Amino acid sequence: MESPTEAGDGAAGKIRFGIVGSGWRSGFFLRVARALPDRFEVTGLVTRDEETGRRIEADWNVQPFASVDDLVAATSPSFVVVSVPRDVAPGIISSLAGQGVPVLTETPPSADLEALTSLYQLVDRGAVIQVAEQYHLSPLLRSQLFVAASGRLGNISEVQVAQCHDYHGVSIMRRALGVGFEDVSITASVFESPLTKGPSRKGDPQEEVVVTASALSARFDFGNRLGVYDFASEQYYSWIRGNRLLIRGHRGEINNLDLRYLADFQTPIFSDFRRIMTGAGGNMEGLFLRGILAGDEWAYTNDFMPARLNDDELAIAECLVRMDEHVQGGPDLYSLAEASQDHYLSLLMKEAAATGTAVRSQRQIWSS
Repeated sequence: MESPTEAGDGAAGKIRFGIVGSGWRSGFFLRVARALPDRFEVTGLVTRDEETGRRIEADWNVQPFASVDDLVAATSPSFVVVSVPRDVAPGIISSLAGQGVPVLTETPPSADLEALTSLYQLVDRGAVIQVAEQYHLSPLLRSQLFVAASGRLGNISEVQVAQCHDYHGVSIMRRALGVGFEDVSITASVFESPLTKGPSRKGDPQEEVVVTASALSARFDFGNRLGVYDFASEQYYSWIRGNRLLIRGHRGEINNLDLRYLADFQTPIFSDFRRIMTGAGGNMEGLFLRGILAGDEWAYTNDFMPARLNDDELAIAECLVRMDEHVQGGPDLYSLAEASQDHYLSLLMKEAAATGTAVRSQRQIWSS
């Protein structure tokens, strides 16, 4: 298993990439490039709206383009980030693949099973397509998954995830369990309850508003391993609904920030995950995350300090580094096969919740 620092070393030289799309998610890539200009360069951004293009150029000093073909021809990026709605993405991905341009597409890569299957056929024909799934690369989750994969907890048999929606949550669950494309039986239901609304993308709440939170709970039975998903979209931004993660093995468990395991059968070890931040009190180093300790061991070290990036932006930066390494012949960042499986299982989860009956996955074209 890689150490927590090996994966983020990156290739020598600046990573040059283009962007298709000007929505909210595109902003993460733009902010990362601005914060780390010695490591990343956005060669251009494709938007169909001229006014948006002028704003992008003024705000970010990034050249706008009217089409994907224009972006590729003028700037020759190492790869292109496709950050557009899921029903539009497959056509753009196909166009880039046809020109031999590596693609890092946002999640999910397409809307349904039929479109996922068609996209994967491009990979079979040699297209380089990876997916910008960042959650497993965010500092705390990366630390927790690192410890779970280290063997310290023993054989992992149960994972409970209340972190993020749909395929994101399924991705964390599968990684923590260590499962691949095995068939799984899924049961699910929805529970609605009142919740005081928190902030949003637009800022803090201006008045007290109670909304209905719809929590989808699901059980993924892999036979000898169990995954439990539990999430409501209203949890995002909520001040009073925290993320939860439980990973259980036969020699220990991770319960959010708590870590406990056996040094031997007579010696329990009780520890935790601790963020090491700079800039507090009399610390004059700056304001950034140095890393995360699991007990006395670094489970994560920040390869992008001293840039002032939040956890999601640090994960996006890691996506870009790993995509560049993959383009140069390195391992997958998050393959289209993995992304397709996670999205497929999330679609089955919603089907199980809608019908009230158990559903079982079947092997797909990417499962081999």
